[in-house]
Amino acid sequence: MAVRAIRGATQLEKDEREHLLERSAELVRAVLQANDLESEDLISILFTVTPDLHSEFPAVAGRQIGLTDVPLMCMQEIDVPHALPRVVRMMVHAESARSREKIQHVYLHGAVSLRPDLTGAQ
Repeated sequence: MAVRAIRGATQLEKDEREHLLERSAELVRAVLQANDLESEDLISILFTVTPDLHSEFPAVAGRQIGLTDVPLMCMQEIDVPHALPRVVRMMVHAESARSREKIQHVYLHGAVSLRPDLTGAQ
C-alpha cells in the first residue's frame, strides 16, 4: 500500500447550492469507483472552487454521501482571467495498492477540457 493523490474536477452549469452538491457528490463517487476505493482508504480530500462559486462548500456533499470521518477542506482557486468558470476541483489522498500510473484521475462535464491527456478528449 502507498499514499496516492488522485485529481478530479467537474464544471457546473450555474452557481446553485443543490447543483453544486449534486456535481460534487458525483465527482467524489466517480473518483472512488474508478480507483476501487472505500471510505476507510481515504486520508483526506481537498476541494477548490473557482471564485464564481459560493453557494455551498463542496465538502458538504462529501458529508452527505457518508464521508463523516474523513478530513475535508475547501479553498478558493486563484482568480485567473482565462480560467474555466464554475469548476470544483478535488485532490483525494488515499492509501492504495495501485501504482501511480494505474491511478484514474476523473474529469467530468466541461472540466474534461482541463486535462484532455487524462480524459481521452484530445
